[in-house]
Amino acid sequence: MQTFVADHPLVAHKLTAMRDVNTETPLFRSLTDELVTLLAYEATRDIRVERVTVQTPVAAADGVTLSRPKPLVIPVLRAGIGMLDGMARLLPKADVGFVGLARDEETLVASTYATRLPADLTGRDTFVLDPMLATGGTLVTVFEMLASRGAASMTAICLLAAPEGIERVQAAFGDDFPIPVKVVTAGLDDHLNERGYIVPGLGDAGDRLFGAI
Repeated sequence: MQTFVADHPLVAHKLTAMRDVNTETPLFRSLTDELVTLLAYEATRDIRVERVTVQTPVAAADGVTLSRPKPLVIPVLRAGIGMLDGMARLLPKADVGFVGLARDEETLVASTYATRLPADLTGRDTFVLDPMLATGGTLVTVFEMLASRGAASMTAICLLAAPEGIERVQAAFGDDFPIPVKVVTAGLDDHLNERGYIVPGLGDAGDRLFGAI
């Protein structure tokens, strides 16, 4: 498994504003959208392409186009929905699936309540959108779903990650795992608190994107 922590002034600037408790929902949502597009640039660095030749107004030119089948983007409900537009801006032709998981606040164990994924993902690059990689339980569950369906690669895009979550994903999908696995994040924070929240983090991403319900 590879872990990529984005090191860019624009990423750091946007993430700092998102951490601020005084940043209200409309701005938080806009910053999320912008930040995901920046992270998606790195997340798609190894996406599969094929060689093509096109005709310019002057001459023939060699280039590449995205390989088929189309990539699949999977937001994790509900907070991952707030990341979808930023990803779709970079991959507008990708298909979109959904996975819904709810975390028990006492046990911190995630349970699946909704799944909308193709039964066969053979040859498909997959991108999971989940703002916070905290305990790692949610991401491991989603990755297992994708691997069982034959995904060609699995990449998670997260606004923030905790060391505990990275370690759990690494333990489940180590270097000997048969398909490429990557986590791309804007920041790797210090630790999880007793409630399973990332510290210093940015709070509950879903509540900050959509309001507390």
